[in-house]
Amino acid sequence: MPKRERQKPGSVTILDVARHAGVSPMTASRVINGNPRVGQDLRERVQASVQALGYRPNLAGRSLRTAGSARIGVLYSNPSAAYLNELMLGILEQSSLAGTQVLVEKCGGIASQRAATERLLEAGVDGVILPPPLCDSPQTLRELDERGIPVVAVATGAPVEGVSSVRIDDYQGARTMTRHLLELGHVRIGFIQGDPAHTPAQLRRQAFLDTMAEAGIAVPDECLAVGMFTYRSGLGAARQLLELPQRPTAVFCSNDDMAAAAMAVAHGMGLRIPEALTIVGFDDTPMATTLWPELTTIRQPVTAMGKAAVSLMLEELRARRGGRHHDAVHQVMKHALVKRQSSAPAAD
Repeated sequence: MPKRERQKPGSVTILDVARHAGVSPMTASRVINGNPRVGQDLRERVQASVQALGYRPNLAGRSLRTAGSARIGVLYSNPSAAYLNELMLGILEQSSLAGTQVLVEKCGGIASQRAATERLLEAGVDGVILPPPLCDSPQTLRELDERGIPVVAVATGAPVEGVSSVRIDDYQGARTMTRHLLELGHVRIGFIQGDPAHTPAQLRRQAFLDTMAEAGIAVPDECLAVGMFTYRSGLGAARQLLELPQRPTAVFCSNDDMAAAAMAVAHGMGLRIPEALTIVGFDDTPMATTLWPELTTIRQPVTAMGKAAVSLMLEELRARRGGRHHDAVHQVMKHALVKRQSSAPAAD
């Protein structure tokens, strides 16, 4: 058999191995990482390509796996710094307890996502945690699956089969808040939606509309505004609602950042909160208690969700290393209505 020419050590990637063996990158990764869910024929073919090309897995990642530890990547493009800070606090606390390393990469568009994903893989991560909105990115989920990298999605409203997730029930959370506003006597309620591409934003909007409909109240289109979960987008959305000839008596914002923006617009217009206008949010990030007045909101246990995401990831990695099958786990955590000073009965 003729001797195959080897490439320079370190220049061969897992994609080269997959192409050489005629298999998918996911299959090649599973063989290299010792995953038992690969047939003997495919396993031998990949191992032969590894030998022929002189492929060497990332040494840092290998040493960590040998030591029984792990490297967890966090890939994010979340526009809310307050939310991300709370999430990272939980991830870092739980990782520290488990002796696990955390590598963080920020990204933007599709090309940036691919580059950030490659950097995490080159650094030898064993698994990746995807905060919103990347938890809903089909391309990112597909690329990581093709590499055989386990994923835990945080705060997705549409869990994917085979991908573990941790979230709250966004639909019920938004219903809880809408009922609170109705109980206070508000009828004309404005709603600021978050990023339309993010599944929790869709669920919160639908819950608002459904709960209003159950109360026999039609929501005019002019009372629905769209933001992107950012403070700046909240400014424009709030002006749209508060400059209406007949403005709402309450505004339900899909996150605390946009609620803070709505408060700023209201203050600038000379509207007293909550006497003339009720404003409520969603998430209960630290921002909620730094506003004036303090914000009524739905508490999402973001720090606890970060801790749970690390635990779910480590459970899957232990199962894989032990040669055991691991079913995806979809963990739903409790939400709560937190009543503060920004909500009050509707003014006459």
